[in-house]
Amino acid sequence: MAQPPPPPHERTMSELTALEFTYDSLCIQYSEEEVPYVLKTGLIHLLPKFHGLAGKDLCKHLKQFHVVCSTMKPADVQDNHAYLKAFPYFLEGNAKFFQASRTTTIRNDISGIKQQSRESLYEYWERFKNLCSSCPHHQISKPLLLQYFYESLHHMDRSMIDAASGGALSNSTLAATRQLIEGYHSC
Repeated sequence: MAQPPPPPHERTMSELTALEFTYDSLCIQYSEEEVPYVLKTGLIHLLPKFHGLAGKDLCKHLKQFHVVCSTMKPADVQDNHAYLKAFPYFLEGNAKFFQASRTTTIRNDISGIKQQSRESLYEYWERFKNLCSSCPHHQISKPLLLQYFYESLHHMDRSMIDAASGGALSNSTLAATRQLIEGYHSC
């Protein structure tokens, strides 16, 4: 009888990146049965509006959104249900749209990233993390992200990381790989 595969945190990078991945829808979907809360139209005008303009602090707007949602929902309603129903009214204008072509461009940038000639490992890691966070719905798995990052390292940085991992980084687990990369550039 075949053994079930080990959980993802115990698999090596080689094993994780060899798996087939499925891509879910890019939007949040729920049924009325799953989220029975009905948002009162009179409360919609109380929600802060985020327009997605450059220079605006999304975190500040999200905190305001959280405060308003948590104070306007009935006690018997789950927080997540109120957030799901109210969120579309929080976004306006450009904030509602993240073009599919932009997602594709960022996914291509992530998969084709290269460490620049005079870029330190730390600078490269920070640039890589910023690129990934610029499109949180890129839907590239963590193992594949780390593989893209690792494969585009300068030879010297890759050799040092391999040596620190006790051989080849691809034989390390995902958690160990991430810890190693973050620990290495903080030295």
